[in-house]
Amino acid sequence: MTGGAAVQPGGRPPLARRVGLWLETRFRTAAAIYGLIVFAAFITIESDHAHDAWDMLDTALWTLLVFYIAHVFAHTLTDHGEHGLVRATLQAMQHAAGMLYAAIPATIVLIVCGMQAVPPDDAYEASMWATVVVLGILGYIAYWRRGAHPLIRLLGAAGTAALGLIIVLLEYAIH
Repeated sequence: MTGGAAVQPGGRPPLARRVGLWLETRFRTAAAIYGLIVFAAFITIESDHAHDAWDMLDTALWTLLVFYIAHVFAHTLTDHGEHGLVRATLQAMQHAAGMLYAAIPATIVLIVCGMQAVPPDDAYEASMWATVVVLGILGYIAYWRRGAHPLIRLLGAAGTAALGLIIVLLEYAIH
């Protein structure tokens, strides 16, 4: 149940639908959800040692980039025998790109916090709220796509956000 949007003359869907499709193909992927949780865990781990939002962002972004490269490497290694090295690498980069897109909301929050010299604990909390909101939206969309009643969608959104936060905290506890 993706909902139909009227097509404008000339065959193009309305701008809102195109933007929605762009966001959906980048944020509603396994790699993006994994990236979102991993990035939040990196921020959580770094928040114990950070002097400011910039410290959290710096460490979390570099660590996420290493995980992205590892993901691309693994995908390329498993696929290049069938598709060739260049094609396999490009497909792997596209497949793993969601990991990087998923970091955008928390990154924006940390940049704003850094520019306003927000204390590290408050910057951390704000970035976690951004993560929880994204997870909640993804959960809501999943239940909406299944045609669930609006109350079930909201409960699904809350459950998705809570489970994601629990996973982040488990990652933190392990590290």
